[in-house]
Amino acid sequence: MAALPTIAELARGVRAGDRAMLARAITLVESAKGEHDAPAQELLQRLLPAAGKAHRIGITGVPGVGKSTVIDRLGGNLVKKEHRVAVLAVDPSSTRSGGSILGDKTRMARLARSGQAFIRPSPASGTLGGVARKTREAMVLVEAAGFDVVIVETVGVGQSEAAVAGMVDFFLVLLLAGAGDDLQGIKRGIIEIADMIAITKADGDNRAHAMKALATFQGALAILRPGSADWIPPVMTISAQTNCGLDELWAKIVEHRDRMTASGAFAARRRAQAAGWMHDLLQAQLLATLYRDAALGRRIGELEEEVAAGKRTPALAVAELMAMLGLARRRQGRAP
Repeated sequence: MAALPTIAELARGVRAGDRAMLARAITLVESAKGEHDAPAQELLQRLLPAAGKAHRIGITGVPGVGKSTVIDRLGGNLVKKEHRVAVLAVDPSSTRSGGSILGDKTRMARLARSGQAFIRPSPASGTLGGVARKTREAMVLVEAAGFDVVIVETVGVGQSEAAVAGMVDFFLVLLLAGAGDDLQGIKRGIIEIADMIAITKADGDNRAHAMKALATFQGALAILRPGSADWIPPVMTISAQTNCGLDELWAKIVEHRDRMTASGAFAARRRAQAAGWMHDLLQAQLLATLYRDAALGRRIGELEEEVAAGKRTPALAVAELMAMLGLARRRQGRAP
């Protein structure tokens, strides 16, 4: 039986663009086993200097809007222009079994056949809004492997949109016209964080509906304050089926990067995202520490009941837990 690669071998393989090594590296950072945490972080630290050069695109939309078809066609267009495209597609996981559909390679058949593309479907494992906890780490790995465009596809439910918008350079919202009220089913908050809105399936009999939706959303965006003084989010129609509008869509994405880079907003966004990533991990670790302590775990349940019954304010409950956490850490000899 072949020996498992060392961290140094994994790092060299990823940098060399070895797809098998890249897949193994992503599996390592996605692992939920505690013994894999340290080697995963060592690998990420080794590869961090080689990452950060890709253009990160987040794409969201409700089921049926055609996300995978758009990514398949857009990615194919980019490969023809000599880009290397990585797709991190977060799949909905079963709440009972934790299983994942992992069908993205089937739904992106055109792109999956390209040697210049890498598609990695990752189970969401019940994390916030369906966004895989390790998506950011996987992004570091594919960038270190030389992919210059990274597309993160969300499942389009819950708060996944905001989570993905917080890790990409450009956030694209896909909408489908002709399904009743065009403004139905999209929250104002999603419009506010979008860098662009694209009405999909603007072909055949649906084209008239798409043009009507275009005017509707242009009006909606006109009354909102743009998130950046350097960019007013455009609205456009596209058809992945006929490959209509996708070159224009990519041109807008590039224009956005150029404008934001010139103003310094691009680098500022990356810095803020990196700091946000650290704070997200800190919160997760603090919660994990709370629940690992048996006494704290029991007290959390008791305090939840007291807060729910109106017997204690949430602030006082949290203060008690933090005091208990400090005592527990001192007992274990870990306090400063």
